[in-house]
Amino acid sequence: MKVNGIHYRPVWQAADGSAVEIIDQTKLPHEFVVARLTSMADAAHAIRAMLVRGAPLIGATAAWGLWLAMREDASDAGLTSAYEALMQTRPTAVNLRWALDAGRAKLAPLPAGERVEAAAAFARHVCDEDAELNHSIGRHGLEIIRAIAAKKPGQTVNVLTHCNAGWLATVDWGTATSPIYQAHDAGIPIHVWVDETRPRNQGAFLTAWELGNHGVDHTVIVDNAGGHLMQHGQVDLCITGTDRTSANGDVANKIGTYLKALAAHDNGVPFYVALPSPTIDWTLADGFAIPIEERSADEVTRIPGRLDDGSIGAVTITPEGSKAANPAFDVTPARLVTGLITERGTAPATPEGLLGLFPERRAAGED
Repeated sequence: MKVNGIHYRPVWQAADGSAVEIIDQTKLPHEFVVARLTSMADAAHAIRAMLVRGAPLIGATAAWGLWLAMREDASDAGLTSAYEALMQTRPTAVNLRWALDAGRAKLAPLPAGERVEAAAAFARHVCDEDAELNHSIGRHGLEIIRAIAAKKPGQTVNVLTHCNAGWLATVDWGTATSPIYQAHDAGIPIHVWVDETRPRNQGAFLTAWELGNHGVDHTVIVDNAGGHLMQHGQVDLCITGTDRTSANGDVANKIGTYLKALAAHDNGVPFYVALPSPTIDWTLADGFAIPIEERSADEVTRIPGRLDDGSIGAVTITPEGSKAANPAFDVTPARLVTGLITERGTAPATPEGLLGLFPERRAAGED
């Protein structure tokens, strides 16, 4: 996708081959900053501190973290240490484990002298594959939007999304936003209700910034407005992403997703979840075994933004001494999900629905 007319991915190998560069998402939307990662520790910090975030992008950044680690120490001990350090950065997004498991399996059989280049090739493959998967997700999601548009010719299709499942959360296109971008590019009148997504405001900060850069009509709303809009017929469908989907179709996504799914169910609004297959955790029978990350209370009690004097700062918004809890994700039961949009098509949020798209998992005994 483009920023000021220039194509960017959120993570890439520096042109001189000496580092990894990322868009520092903690600075958006007020500043566009490219940060350099020169060590595995830098990559781990970028994931943990959410300079990069979103399940697919976390996996891609971890893959580049393995490359940085192999430049520092390509021994078996170095590989094990890097794997363990990167695995500890974020607990909920399964793409992290997927990328690290695949990377370790690729590198472990090789002699130390071949691991640096192999790690770079692996990271590039992870990134390119993610972009392709997300473009395919968009093509399948576009058909859903086309069908809705056909039922209201000449009118705008209104989509509600939550958090940021855009190209900033992936390597390109995004998951939930890929159908939106492709509908916009196809000339379908489309408008997006953007949940602010407290406490880190990924919707207001990131999704709105993305959509604006691409020219997609959008409106930022407070998190609690979605149900009201649905009651008044102002939402045609919801599309969110997911950080981990269990084998039965339960989805873990940013906190507040469950409430949107409940409101959608109550008002007959289709609720879709867009995900690439590496986000499916076939080892979990249901989503309530997914570990839910508890983040710092400071994210709830303080909020960053541009101050009246033009400077960037943070302010405290709660009374001194008040405690704050900050679960980062919730689980939406499969029964509330209309369909799962994957790179292979859209499936019911059921074990059979997923296995119908991924029959090789049945052969592997993961049914």
